[in-house]
Amino acid sequence: MAKKYHQVYLKSNRLAFVFAVLLLLSSNVLFGATVTVSSIAGLQKAINVAKPGDVILLTDGVYTTTEDIIVNNKGTEGEPITIAAQHLGLAEITGQGGFSLINPAAYIIIRGFKFTHVAGRAKTGVGTNHCRFTQDLFENPGDGEELTVAGSDQEIDYNTFQNKNAMGRFIAIRGEGKQIAERLHIHHNYFNNFASQGGKNGAEALQFGLSGFSLSSSNSIVEYNLFERCEGENELISVKASAVTLRYNTIRDCPAQFTLRHGNKSLVYGNYFFNTPGLRIFGDDHLIYSNYFENCSSAIVVGNGDGEVADGAQLTAHDRPDRIMIGFNTLINNKQNIIQTERKNGMGATYVAIVDNIIQGGGPAATISGPYTNPQWAGNILYNVKDAGNIPAEGYKTVDPKLVKTSPGIYHLQPGSPAIDHATASYPGVNVDMDGQPRVAPFDIGADELSTAPVKAHVYDAADVGYNAKH
Repeated sequence: MAKKYHQVYLKSNRLAFVFAVLLLLSSNVLFGATVTVSSIAGLQKAINVAKPGDVILLTDGVYTTTEDIIVNNKGTEGEPITIAAQHLGLAEITGQGGFSLINPAAYIIIRGFKFTHVAGRAKTGVGTNHCRFTQDLFENPGDGEELTVAGSDQEIDYNTFQNKNAMGRFIAIRGEGKQIAERLHIHHNYFNNFASQGGKNGAEALQFGLSGFSLSSSNSIVEYNLFERCEGENELISVKASAVTLRYNTIRDCPAQFTLRHGNKSLVYGNYFFNTPGLRIFGDDHLIYSNYFENCSSAIVVGNGDGEVADGAQLTAHDRPDRIMIGFNTLINNKQNIIQTERKNGMGATYVAIVDNIIQGGGPAATISGPYTNPQWAGNILYNVKDAGNIPAEGYKTVDPKLVKTSPGIYHLQPGSPAIDHATASYPGVNVDMDGQPRVAPFDIGADELSTAPVKAHVYDAADVGYNAKH
């Protein structure tokens, strides 16, 4: 019996050995090949023949390009093609060309490079899909965009865009025909130090679309990004597309506005604004909630329209804001809180609901200078503001909301606050607070919902984002 058992053991051992050998021999097929290169010519050659699952590593050093590095390969969802610096941030690409991903490029990852080549060369073109720039450092000289995204289903994450002093944008989102790029995910990027361009138009930190794309839906998400010291022009973020979600971003010390410039049906929630001109709104059917504004020159600016796109005005018009919900926000010590500025022959705004916000400290609670047809004011709490301004008496109550500054430096509700469970209604689509905690009916007033649920969002600093962040 022992001999028979020994034979069975040997046979099973041989089978295991054969399987292991076959696995090793086929590993290049299963997992792709890893190729290390040390020149731009070698990099381009390796890219030209790359197959799904391949990893191309560029060794440390400074590499000067004379033309773009073209990528038109196709990986797969399970086996993308990865083009990466061998060590994070230590392969620098300078010169006249950058990575140009062109149709039919798909499932391509560009990771870990430092880009100091001229601006306007890094791009994902029309027809590309499922491509990703991650953990890259962009510091490109000259006019032009640091990165242009025209393909759909792209991911731009954990990159640093910094020290721009020229026209153009850190990121520009485009599309094809009248359709903006769709299903983008832009997250955990650090936008830092964009010098003023003297009031010239065309120097936003992030431009999401153009007027010609504005009526097309993107269904994209911009979240968990940090913007610091970006002035460029008067618009910090300019959204010129429809159906874009912008959430949990931190905007600090940027003398430029976060603007819904063209387009409809965007969601703006859970964002933190410090020492900026705040948020400006044009277009229709936006939902603005659970945002936090502190020490801003203005917090929320409801646009005064000069055209109505739905009635045939040109797409370049400042489209009259219609059916906007601005609720459950917290505004602390802002020079101006909720305002609408004057415009000659301005059309104002219609059906704007300003509800269940906490406005504490600073200037007048609301200053409206323009037609304001069929507004809704309800459930707002005012405390230590200069005065109520244009909010009618039935739209607010004056009471101490009992906010306390917590360790992250943000004012939160405390037990016993009159804001708890006293919102006027539970609004469809309002489902989280500024910490990413769920809203539970009856809702609390302001950006914070007193909750023991896990915190999913917070104020970001430079350690949380960018190419060198731990994640």
